[in-house]
Amino acid sequence: MPDSRVFDAEKVGERLMDITPGLPGTDNFQHWPPWRQLVVETARRVLDCAGGTLVMPMTVLVEQYWREINTGLAQHAIRVRRFVLHADQDTLRRRIEGASPVPFAFRLKYLATYAEAARTWLRGEAEAVDTAHLTPAQAALQIAEAVKS
Repeated sequence: MPDSRVFDAEKVGERLMDITPGLPGTDNFQHWPPWRQLVVETARRVLDCAGGTLVMPMTVLVEQYWREINTGLAQHAIRVRRFVLHADQDTLRRRIEGASPVPFAFRLKYLATYAEAARTWLRGEAEAVDTAHLTPAQAALQIAEAVKS
């Protein structure tokens, strides 16, 4: 996409995990309120500095967390177009297990959570792109084409 930058919000969480002594114990940095606030603030600052379109790949499966981020972005007049890269549970499991050397136990733990979010609220918040039979490049192209229209 022309005039776009990719901002990986997981990097914010990784920096928070580096704080010593550490923040309160959790199995997922998304549970820390500073992560959600810093994602919004970082997005705002990057757009203020560079303009254009900010692409933020992230998986947020807790509706309250998504609402916090979405509301924060809206308060800064940042337009959001959200896509869910969907695949069935078997495809997701196969992809996660094949993603070596990335640790996959953490990701496997969230398969049921994703299924529940997709069934209840997630798809209502975003445009679903069924990726079960798409390559990453094909999924990206499909999203880029949707954004153009």
